Amino acid sequence: MTFLNELVDYSNDLLEINSVKDYCPNGLQVEGKSQIKRLVAGVTACQSLIDTAVERKADALLVHHGFFWKGESPEVIGIRRQRLKTLLEHDISLLAYHLPLDKHRVYGNNACLAEKLGFVVDSQDPQSLLWIGHLETPLSVKALSQHIGARLLRAPLHIAASSTIIETIGWCTGAAQSYIDRAADLGLDAYLSGEISEQTVHQAREYGVHYYAAGHHATERYGVQAFGQHLAQRFNLSFEFIDVDNPV
Repeated sequence: MTFLNELVDYSNDLLEINSVKDYCPNGLQVEGKSQIKRLVAGVTACQSLIDTAVERKADALLVHHGFFWKGESPEVIGIRRQRLKTLLEHDISLLAYHLPLDKHRVYGNNACLAEKLGFVVDSQDPQSLLWIGHLETPLSVKALSQHIGARLLRAPLHIAASSTIIETIGWCTGAAQSYIDRAADLGLDAYLSGEISEQTVHQAREYGVHYYAAGHHATERYGVQAFGQHLAQRFNLSFEFIDVDNPV
């Protein structure tokens, strides 16, 4: 039998939640039952995921995108009320890890995305959350797009630069398109993230850095799966990852 506080303390320590300033609280966001047997994970604590966790009789729900974001209205009304009501009525705990899960060297989104796409990791940028690496075999820009699409099951949006072969690449999952500035400073051939903004197109063209927008959700499915599987093994829990489709 695993106690909730034991699971939370271990997770907080492993992901070093106090090592980074974030836009939301990391760790236990909603307290449910004290003993955990069944853990369900997903990317975002949306109503669909919560309802599925109820159906699966989860004791705890592990996510990357939880609640209580900086700048949000604090009122517990509407969508927020319904999500919290469902968790509380079914005594399900919510554990959420945002930037600490992005940056972890083993279970983080960037580490797991590199493994999924076969990128060779050279370093982590000390000035940002950007990871730096290279392709084991250089690819044409078109071949890299096809490779990303095949691995993530989602065709990326590619903003082309002048070069035709990709050797070096930087990446950061989710809404990290602004790190293209840093990728350019580092002289990388390409940069991959989840989302794209209007200005990113012009930056990519003017910097001469290929940009691949591979999807916020698509790039952040793997860290929470890997971490959830680790917790399940560590604490002998039943575990299931629920992938709620999101085209963004």
